[in-house]
Amino acid sequence: MSNFNRQKIVDSVPQKGFFGHPKGLFTLFFTEFWERFSYYGMRAILVYYMYYEVSKGGLGLDENLALSIMSIYGSLVYMSGVIGGWLADRIFGTSKAVFYGGIFIMLGHIVLAVPGSVTMFFVSMVLIVLGTGLLKPNVSTVVGELYSETDDRRDAGFTIFYMGINLGAFLAPLIVGTVGMNYNFHLGFGIAALGMLLGLILFVVTKKKNLGLAGTTVANPLSPAEKKKVYTWIGLGVVVLAILCAVLIPAGLLTFESFINIVTILGVLIPTMYFIIMYRSPKTTAVERSRVIAYIPLFIASVMFWSIQEQGSTILANYADKRTQLDWMGIEISPAWFQSLNPLFIIIFAPIFAWMWVKLGKRQPTIPQKFSLALLFAGLSFLVILVPAYLGGTDSLVSPMWLVLSYLIVVFGELCLSPVGLSATTKLAPAAFSAQTMSLWFLSSAAAQALNAQIVKFYTPETEMTYFGGIGGASIVLGILLMILAPKIQGFMKGIR
Repeated sequence: MSNFNRQKIVDSVPQKGFFGHPKGLFTLFFTEFWERFSYYGMRAILVYYMYYEVSKGGLGLDENLALSIMSIYGSLVYMSGVIGGWLADRIFGTSKAVFYGGIFIMLGHIVLAVPGSVTMFFVSMVLIVLGTGLLKPNVSTVVGELYSETDDRRDAGFTIFYMGINLGAFLAPLIVGTVGMNYNFHLGFGIAALGMLLGLILFVVTKKKNLGLAGTTVANPLSPAEKKKVYTWIGLGVVVLAILCAVLIPAGLLTFESFINIVTILGVLIPTMYFIIMYRSPKTTAVERSRVIAYIPLFIASVMFWSIQEQGSTILANYADKRTQLDWMGIEISPAWFQSLNPLFIIIFAPIFAWMWVKLGKRQPTIPQKFSLALLFAGLSFLVILVPAYLGGTDSLVSPMWLVLSYLIVVFGELCLSPVGLSATTKLAPAAFSAQTMSLWFLSSAAAQALNAQIVKFYTPETEMTYFGGIGGASIVLGILLMILAPKIQGFMKGIR
C-alpha cells in the first residue's frame, strides 16, 4: 500500500473521540473485547464439558483425550490465522474478514449452546477455528490503519486495544464459567454466543462513522483470473476433504488419535518449512540470513514457553477441578475462575514491566536474555506446583493459592517474552517476508499446543510429580542454555538489540 493510500485512509477516520485517540479505536476495542469475552468464556468451560460425564451435562470423553483435543483446538486457531491473513490481503480486506470471522465464531458458540453429540461439538470447533482465524489477526491490522506512521499515539493506541483483549479475557471465565459450571454448560456457551453477537452489532453499527476507509482496502488483490483459480482450488479442496472424511471415518482410519497426530506433525512441519524458505530465498540478503539464524533459538524458546503457559487451560484447569480445595475461606470457587488470573495479572503488571524496561534503558537485558528469563519463570511456575504434592502427597486437596502463585509466575515470563517477541519479529524479519514472519511468530504458539496434545497424555495424579518436575526442569535447563548462548545469538542479529 502506498503512503498516499495510507494517508487517505487516516484522513477518512475521525482522529479524536476515544480518550484522545481516533474514534475507530472505540469500535475495535469493544469488537475485540466481546470476541475475547466470547472465546475465553467458551474456553473456560470447554475442557470440563468434554470430560464431564453425560449425567453431569458433559460429553463423557476420556480425560486425557479431552486435554489433547483442547490443545489441538488452540493449535488450529493459531494456524488458521495464516489463512485468515491471506484471505484479507488477497480477496476481501480486513474489515470484511473481521465481520465474517465474527459470524463464524457466533455460529460455533450457538452450535455448542444446543445440546447435541460429539459430532456437533466438532462442527462448532471447525466454525470457531475458521472464525478466529479470520477475525483475530485482521482486527489488529485495522487498528494500525487508524494512525499515520509518524503518529506518536500509535503505541498507546495498541496498549489501549490490548487492554480490551485482557478485560474481555478476565471477565469471561467469571461470568460464563459460573453459569456453565453451576447451572448448565449449554447456557454458558449461549452467553459466549451472545457476547460475540454484541460485538458484531457494535462493529456493524459504528464502523461506517468511526472507521472510514480503514479495513476496506485489499492490500494485494488477486486478478479475476487468479480469483477463479483460487476459488476452484478451494472448492476442490473442500470436496476432497469431505470425501476423505466420508471414507476414512467409517473405516476407522481417521480417529481422534490420528487427527491429533496429523495436527502435531503440521504444527512442527509448517514453521520448519517457513524457516527453510526464508533462509534459502534469493530475496533474503546475507545480513537477513544471519538474523533468520538468530531467530531460530528464539522461536524454539517461544515454543517451550507457550507449551507451559497454554497448559493453564488444560492441565492446570484439570488440576483446579480435581486437586484444588475449592471451598476456601467460606467461598465456593468455580474451577473456571482460575482462567481469569492470567489476564488479570497482565493488566496489573504489564505497565510495571513497560516502565521497568524504559527505566533500565540500555542496561535492560537483550532480547535473548529476556527470552531466557521467560523460560526460567515458566519452569519455576511448574516447579511451584510440586511443593504441595511433595508436602501433602498427591491424594490430598491443595490450597488454591498454589495455583494463583503458578499463574502469577508464568505471567512474569509472558511479559518478558510476548511483547518482546512481537517487537523482535518485526526487527529480525527479512524485508521480503515481513508479514509472513509475523505469522511465523504466532505459529510458535500453534507448535507449542500441537506438542502439548501429545505431552498432556502423560499427565495423571500418579505421574504428577514427574510431569511438572520434568517439564519445569526442562524449561529451566533450556533457559540457562539460552542465557549462555545469548551473546552468540546477539552477534547473529547484526546490530539489532
